[in-house]
Amino acid sequence: MGSPISGTLAEIYLQLIEELHIKHWIENQEIVYYKRYVDDILIIFDQHRTNKTTITSFMNNINEQLDFKATREINKSVNYLDLTTNRSINIIEININRKPTNADITIQHTSNHPRDYKLAAFTYYRNRMITL
Repeated sequence: MGSPISGTLAEIYLQLIEELHIKHWIENQEIVYYKRYVDDILIIFDQHRTNKTTITSFMNNINEQLDFKATREINKSVNYLDLTTNRSINIIEININRKPTNADITIQHTSNHPRDYKLAAFTYYRNRMITL
């Protein structure tokens, strides 16, 4: 933390962990889907082959400095990054997720801030929505 290279080193280390410890679960199809963005991981697994406790325990035993916490799907819904994914039999619906700490405010149109600053917030939200 604090060093300009720390993010790069963390990424290299997490890729090593994935290669050494997670790849075999994917190849054996115990983990059906695995996606990581920085330190947030979305895992979909086959409940007949493994379970949340096994995955979490294994991940936490790789290195005592790492602390993996599992978030369960609640009412067929799970939050990942800024998205809420809801599933039903025939459809998966994705919505924007706002954390409870989100103030949900931007610079007021009538404020004395430069126009470019005001537009930047909306441009960010639009691009984020398109990207997600």
